[in-house]
Amino acid sequence: MSITQNITRLKESLPADVTLVAVSKFHPVEALKEAYDAGQRIFGESRAQELVAKQKQLPGDIEWHFIGPLQSNKVKDIAPFIHTIQSIDSLKLLHEVNKQAARCKRVIRVLLEIHVAEEESKHGFSPEECRQLLQSGVLAEFPNVCVSGLMGMATNTEDIALIGREFHLLYTLFCDLKVLYFKESNDFRELSMGMSHDYPLAIREGSTMIRVGTGIFGEREY
Repeated sequence: MSITQNITRLKESLPADVTLVAVSKFHPVEALKEAYDAGQRIFGESRAQELVAKQKQLPGDIEWHFIGPLQSNKVKDIAPFIHTIQSIDSLKLLHEVNKQAARCKRVIRVLLEIHVAEEESKHGFSPEECRQLLQSGVLAEFPNVCVSGLMGMATNTEDIALIGREFHLLYTLFCDLKVLYFKESNDFRELSMGMSHDYPLAIREGSTMIRVGTGIFGEREY
């Protein structure tokens, strides 16, 4: 199947209220152009240097999402154009994003990354740390950041029951935080969970945004 066919098939299968982020990291600009020509406008990258290079070569109406671990010293490189940083995993990073967004006279959308998987290698706040962060009221100090929801990854396993439980935990946390801290906000509405292998399960558990790479571009070229 071609990239165009993959995108068409995928979009036809998705509920209207679920957003598709095409995970284009490690794929060449030509592959992104094919996806763009097929109507895809939201792309996810996880390396600042690669993202900056691609952004210069591709159309200006692309909505770029940063989805991988982000070092604080790299925020300044992507701050002028990034639409959403999905991988906010520390207060330090939130502080830096606010600082660089202010420098660019922008407000940058962010998702708080929540660690629910069993792998230690995954990043993010624990659900409890996330609650404490919001309870502290510190977000009021970051006017150039718009917290738009949560992002998380399930354990990389064949155990569908475990994946379902982890997604459900994320959805429950999302609903709780919405009621407690974002009741008056229309911005806090994204729950980014689900990748090529588990997105149907994520959608069933309440995902509003899926991150699909292999299912669109095929296996990555390292």
